[in-house]
Amino acid sequence: MISTRFTERFELEAPIASAPMAFAAGGELAAAVSAAGGLGLIGGAYGDPAFLENAFRAAGNTAVGCGFITWRLSENRALLTAALSHQPCAMMLSFGDPAPYRDEIAAAGVPLICQVQTMAHVDDAMTAGADVIVAQGSEAGGHGATRATMTLVPEVRDAIGEDVILLAAGGIADGRGLAAALALGADGVLMGSRFWAAREALTHPRHQAVAVEADGDATIRQRAADIARGYDWPKPFTARVLNNAFVQRWEGRAAEHAAVAEAERPAYGEALARGDPDEAAVFVGEATGIIRDIASAGEIIARTVAEAEAVIRRSAALLR
Repeated sequence: MISTRFTERFELEAPIASAPMAFAAGGELAAAVSAAGGLGLIGGAYGDPAFLENAFRAAGNTAVGCGFITWRLSENRALLTAALSHQPCAMMLSFGDPAPYRDEIAAAGVPLICQVQTMAHVDDAMTAGADVIVAQGSEAGGHGATRATMTLVPEVRDAIGEDVILLAAGGIADGRGLAAALALGADGVLMGSRFWAAREALTHPRHQAVAVEADGDATIRQRAADIARGYDWPKPFTARVLNNAFVQRWEGRAAEHAAVAEAERPAYGEALARGDPDEAAVFVGEATGIIRDIASAGEIIARTVAEAEAVIRRSAALLR
């Protein structure tokens, strides 16, 4: 067992949280992560009230948290109230200023987790009184910015001091990544792609299968997927996906793509529904290169902690 301030604060057995990934992190995944000793987070994502209620129902009595895309939450503030009514063990906000939501979250007695991608985001999170900050590097799957995990994490630690819990995210999918994150000054990790490839995830099996065979070179940061889906993501955020036929056809042709995207949206939706790995975006990060199976959340956590413990012991043995 690896004990950190993160495990102590949330009464966990492993310093691991699962990312609240849109369309992948439902109640079953979040509950499985929490049941295995980590912190499971439901993905509130783009704001579907029915999805949110179903996800909490699927989590049952297991203690789970929830996460929202902050700029999207501003379009339907009632979603936050609905999520807080389920008494989540944490609320995570990403991709926008958390300040407008701070008071409601604090009044509910729920710890606030803020994900950051830049040092300016860190300032916003600290002003909002974040209990936990997640420093996310550009290696991550899905949306993020341009900073790398290796340098962002220790810089954030230096900036926030020792009073705020820090998690590392981006490119972390095994025990080596967890051990490295702890060495960089983090109190734990938030893993997305590794749990995206869990049995309990809502990810289409065809997308999981192609990701297992891919290496990290096969991913790319792009905007084509958001144009296809009609999501107006603010700068500087782009999304990392597999560089498939769809991306190669449209990336770099934003104006042309936008002109036809609405007409092509039904076809894109159908490709997504059938898990077409060539004609729909596959939202996985550079860690795809070290994901070699589809495992249960419990197996992932146990394996990750055991690997990290082994790395830490080997590293300690280097001291003379």
